[in-house]
Amino acid sequence: MNQKYIVTLTEAERNRLKELIRKGNTQGYRIKHAQILLKLDEIPENQSWTYQRIKEAFSVMPHTISQIAKRFVSKGLEAALGRKEQANRRRKVDGNVEAHIVAIACSAPPEGRERWTLQLIADELVRLQVVESLSDAAVLNILKKTNLNPGKRKNGAFLKPARNS
Repeated sequence: MNQKYIVTLTEAERNRLKELIRKGNTQGYRIKHAQILLKLDEIPENQSWTYQRIKEAFSVMPHTISQIAKRFVSKGLEAALGRKEQANRRRKVDGNVEAHIVAIACSAPPEGRERWTLQLIADELVRLQVVESLSDAAVLNILKKTNLNPGKRKNGAFLKPARNS
């Protein structure tokens, strides 16, 4: 594959990448990106490291290799170690939605129901136009985070009692 982006690391960058790999106390993709950058580095020891060989050694696609090289050349080391920026990754559940979930879960259940279900809470948020859509799994995660249980009592969620010491 044609190597359009030439990666030339400074000694300090090389040392930083080696340290990152050696410690191993970061996300796996950052370690893999560091390893790839070290192999892409234009030094004599790396002349035999082609995209094909890097692909096989690190189980990545050639496009991934070229994107890491491109981010390094255009945006620097930190950008190359990270993932591609994703502008469309906006959280659906913010503090306002969380507050609505808790308020609904703690309120009286709908008529004809004994208690709130996760899907009922999600549907109520859509009906109130708090969100366009929301899965019951997202509702579950919020209730777990806030330590609430919607099915425990007839009148909705309640705070789990603390253990007696």
